[in-house]
Amino acid sequence: MVRVRFAPSPTGPLHIGGVRTALFNYLFAKKQGGTLILRIEDTDQTRFVSEAEEYIMDSLDWCGIKFDEGIREGGKYGPYRQSERREIYKKYAKLLIDNDKVYYAFDSAEELDDLRKKAETEGKTFIYNYSTRQNLKNSIALSNDEVKKLLDAKVPYVLRFRAEENRILELHDEIRGEVKINTNEIDDKVLMKADGLPTYHLANIVDDHLMEITHVIRGEEWLPSLPLHFLLYEAFAWIAPKFSHLPLILKPSGKGKLSKRDGDQGGFPVFPIEWISNGENFRGYREDGYFPEAVINMLALLGWNPGIEKEIFSLNELCNLFTLERVGKSGSRFDPEKTKWFNHQYLISKTDKEIAELFIPILKDKNVDYKNFPIEKICGLLKERVNFVWQLWDESFFFFKEPQNYDENFKKKAIKDDTNEILEEICEILKNINDFTSKNIENIVANFVEQKQIGFGKVGMPLRFALIGTGKGPHIFDVAEIIGKKETLKRIEKIILP
Repeated sequence: MVRVRFAPSPTGPLHIGGVRTALFNYLFAKKQGGTLILRIEDTDQTRFVSEAEEYIMDSLDWCGIKFDEGIREGGKYGPYRQSERREIYKKYAKLLIDNDKVYYAFDSAEELDDLRKKAETEGKTFIYNYSTRQNLKNSIALSNDEVKKLLDAKVPYVLRFRAEENRILELHDEIRGEVKINTNEIDDKVLMKADGLPTYHLANIVDDHLMEITHVIRGEEWLPSLPLHFLLYEAFAWIAPKFSHLPLILKPSGKGKLSKRDGDQGGFPVFPIEWISNGENFRGYREDGYFPEAVINMLALLGWNPGIEKEIFSLNELCNLFTLERVGKSGSRFDPEKTKWFNHQYLISKTDKEIAELFIPILKDKNVDYKNFPIEKICGLLKERVNFVWQLWDESFFFFKEPQNYDENFKKKAIKDDTNEILEEICEILKNINDFTSKNIENIVANFVEQKQIGFGKVGMPLRFALIGTGKGPHIFDVAEIIGKKETLKRIEKIILP
């Protein structure tokens, strides 16, 4: 049975790169008929942000990514919050101590900083590993008596993994294939911190094993940790899951990982929902008017190729199509305009009624008396013109109130010497129309144009200027029908020069 997990750290808002990782885990689990777990990895108390856990869960819920096990869902493999599993980690840390896989390191932070600075002055990089540990303050270099004295005196210590020397590891990644690394390139990572909490490396391995995770699908940034994690599984004599490391989401320029600064500079969100905390305020896709289905569709195609030309997929379709074999190795460039395009596709696929239900709260906020207007019809006329529901107001305000400002550049094109005379005749014609529908108005005006032997623009542009105030907008006779005969005549008469 396939079991996968998404394991974010509550150190701040969830980046869309994290959402994509959760999504790929979700798609893989559903395709395989497996289980998806949400585990909160909160062992880094120095960077812990109290609001972040709820934010993460709310964000994923908005995106439609549902979990089978987790803090809210429960499950027999809990607790699903690492800070509640301390005693479990201590048990397995002791097992590593007993098997001589880790060692006590008593070096203070200041001492290690001094060693790093000294190495820098010599043009080197200090690494705590097989080549340096023999000369440092740890249980490998010190005698048993010295170690006992330090432990009895409660001198702070960390537990470091004892990496082997001169061994070539041949590892496999489901996306990248074979990966080879010499253990001499691995530093002796801290597994248990001085505060008694495990680091990501120990907690991650223990939890994945106890929660029976079969596949680890995570970001590319964790690829350098694969050798250590493999060695930890080996140290515990456990069978390791299959690993897959997803490619990065790149900046719109294609150079470097997408960051929140890119969003700030480019005017687009990089977080699923708005984040407000400790003076930070970052925009979210939800608040910017995106549909969650559009965001999910966009993210799915960042790094994964369905193998067909189609670009619009429902979540169920993505579940049926998804395979790790079609996930790419190289990073995918984020395109803000393409993301808007996805939202537009989902907007126009909705019924006029669905869009109207989303548009009405906007009208209420603007104190518009909309009840006598065919809102569904207005939305149907305009949805092709917008990417977001909130943009409908700028495209439709003239239905609800006459223009207050007129486009002077368009006026020069629309209003000519004979415009007054033409509009006066049009007003007389409109007054006598009983069937004030778009098609009927258009036919009658077309007959007038034909009889007068003038170009249609002689009528159409002045009408548009009168009813809308600019050169853009929907079919002008649709506008006339919706605002009604009385309002249409009123607006035309307003621009007829005295």
